[in-house]
Amino acid sequence: MSNAAILPQDRPAAVPVAEHRATWRWMIAFRFLLINLVGLALVAAAWMAGLLDPIFATDSTHLVKLIVTVFVVGLVWAAQRAFMLARELNALDQPRPTPQTRVGDWLARIQGRDAAVRANLAGALKLKLAQRIATVRHVANVLVLLGLIGTVLGFIQALSGVQPDTVGDVAAIPGMVSRLLEGMSTALYTTLVGSALNIWLILNYRLLEAGSVHLLSRLVERGESNGRV
Repeated sequence: MSNAAILPQDRPAAVPVAEHRATWRWMIAFRFLLINLVGLALVAAAWMAGLLDPIFATDSTHLVKLIVTVFVVGLVWAAQRAFMLARELNALDQPRPTPQTRVGDWLARIQGRDAAVRANLAGALKLKLAQRIATVRHVANVLVLLGLIGTVLGFIQALSGVQPDTVGDVAAIPGMVSRLLEGMSTALYTTLVGSALNIWLILNYRLLEAGSVHLLSRLVERGESNGRV
């Protein structure tokens, strides 16, 4: 009688938990696509409005092209990390994860270990997960640094066109003004592109960070449940 009274209460509770886990797994992919589709839509809108043409037309230092290339590399890396997290969360939902996955390997390694060893293994796994997504954050920081380098080069380019001995020459003024405007354009555009793409990539990193924390917490919870059994 007591078992019959407990089972109906336990069964309905298992369904929402499974649905929540599956939803969270798919939410990683959905949020990743949403972030980057919005970013691509903004880029397309700026291109259609003609805002991108001056940026590349005045890119005499080619730093804007370099910043965009570095961003694409970081975005591809973020996509790979997002796929990895989705795969590991999918393996965690399985009754017996395969050893080929990080989840299955970690669960197999903690079998029969005491609480102290499990805690150490969980700490090592936390460091590994953080290291795997840290590259995305590093690439995002590089974008800002490249933008600042472009700012410095732009000011150098602008000031190099000003010749003190020809300031009084009216015929030389248009050339100096043109050089000054070109350098200022380089400085401002590289800063703008580096900062905007940094924000874009940081949003992806925050998503990966949240997914890694969720994966680790669920994995430790499952490992501790198996350990107590």
